[in-house]
Amino acid sequence: MKAPTINLDAIEIKPITNQADFERASALIDALIDADLIEDEATRNRALDILEAITILAIDYEKKHFPIEKLDPIESIKQRIEMLNLSQKEVAKYFGGENRVSEVLNRKRPLTLKMVKNLYHGLGIPAEVLLA
Repeated sequence: MKAPTINLDAIEIKPITNQADFERASALIDALIDADLIEDEATRNRALDILEAITILAIDYEKKHFPIEKLDPIESIKQRIEMLNLSQKEVAKYFGGENRVSEVLNRKRPLTLKMVKNLYHGLGIPAEVLLA
């Protein structure tokens, strides 16, 4: 692959403080995403360093301005059950019985650590989501 059409020496790495900066950074990331394919080692290393720095700044901006809400444990369980097309009867073994499934999903009974462990291993729901 030839050197990117971007002049690497003209790129200014600075904090991302607004949406316009973020959009420019995103465009730059897109332009440099295949920098590891550049044949010239010095150019490749420079492009990869710039890509890493801009990506770190963009991620920091995203975390501050577009935070991801914590998932609700019960909603996460319901979504996983629906995604896997399972019935309450089929997931009862993770809760300790059919009655408990209904009670937990209707928020009448809290999740126990045993349930969390069973749901993590059986349905692959991350423990940190279930313990939120």
